[in-house]
Amino acid sequence: MAYDCAGKSNFGTPTLKIMKCPECGNEIEIFSTDVTAVCENCGHKVYNDINICVLYCAHAEECVGTELYNKLVRYRDTGGVPPQEEDHA
Repeated sequence: MAYDCAGKSNFGTPTLKIMKCPECGNEIEIFSTDVTAVCENCGHKVYNDINICVLYCAHAEECVGTELYNKLVRYRDTGGVPPQEEDHA
């Protein structure tokens, strides 16, 4: 890889992040490779901010790999509607 990205470690082996639902305070599990997650308590959708750089960085596909890059671009291009196989709720 010719380009060295400071955020690349976020896309290797998926890591689990626990977020608090802004609506009800329930814990929400979201993996570093997920675009969104849904609160099991109230259904509120939260977004994984860690993936945002992929949508504007010229080196994104090289950095995160074609599969994850295409997943995130599809998500952006469909107006935030993830494909069925990515719905973990």
